[in-house]
Amino acid sequence: MAATVLPPLPPQFKSIQHHLRTAQELDKREPVVAYYCRLYAMQTGMKIDSKTPECRKFLSKLMDQLEAMKKQFGDNEAITQEIVGSAHVENYALKMFLYADNEDRAGQFHKNMIKSFYTASLLIDVLTVFGELSEENAQHRKYARWKAAYIHNCLKNGETPQPGPIGMEGESFDVEREEAGSSSLPSGTTQPTSSSTYEATNTPTSNYTGIHVPPGAHAPANTPAEVPHNTGVTSNTIQPAPQNIPPVDPSLYSAQSAGEVRLTPEDFARAQKYCKYAGSALQYEDVSTAVQNLQKALKLLITGRE
Repeated sequence: MAATVLPPLPPQFKSIQHHLRTAQELDKREPVVAYYCRLYAMQTGMKIDSKTPECRKFLSKLMDQLEAMKKQFGDNEAITQEIVGSAHVENYALKMFLYADNEDRAGQFHKNMIKSFYTASLLIDVLTVFGELSEENAQHRKYARWKAAYIHNCLKNGETPQPGPIGMEGESFDVEREEAGSSSLPSGTTQPTSSSTYEATNTPTSNYTGIHVPPGAHAPANTPAEVPHNTGVTSNTIQPAPQNIPPVDPSLYSAQSAGEVRLTPEDFARAQKYCKYAGSALQYEDVSTAVQNLQKALKLLITGRE
């Protein structure tokens, strides 16, 4: 774990404070995700202000944290290979999203599910470290942030939230007030004097019934997000549920090695990505995803087509 103490957070870096807090919360249980949260904060901070003395000092200490983590977890391929790291972060983000979404649709509204929605959106931010977000993940991020704001404001106002995707006006979520009394920013950082409010002004008012969570791109539906302190809920109360394993594609049995098909570097990269996604899915015991992605890789390698 990175032991470097960060200096006070410059006001210019207010937009990355929750990504840094998430990194601190995940240091012990998900160090890979924590590493990429800090890397996202570093890259974003560099774009915001890398010249002001206080910002330069903060970024320098943050870089020290990243270097320390890289040395500590240097043998972890999720750190050394971006494609593996991307799959790992994406799976964890969607695991949190799915847990919150399941609780929401079941009408189980509580602080843990609100935090899970919001944290999932922060982790999808982190995916931009690896490149442009897919349309799917961009939709998940927007929906998760809006849901966190909507449910939080309903509970704050004594109203009963409406489960599932609905079309609503923009909501604002006072994260600082919600998290007051819980974990603070990384050691040495200070809270800004003004509250950090997520303004969902860019959230479309159209109906969200088309929200799509890709099958198997996350942990099993009964897997909870990490539970914050003092909720009285533990992951030990969740029992594994039977998984629906997809049948092997019959066409793969009869597929002949396409000797005349020349695979391009892009084909090999896609096949590798499918294999890495399968490996990452197995970390969450998600057999369905592993099978689906391995079949995609096999079909691509044998036939030259996806």
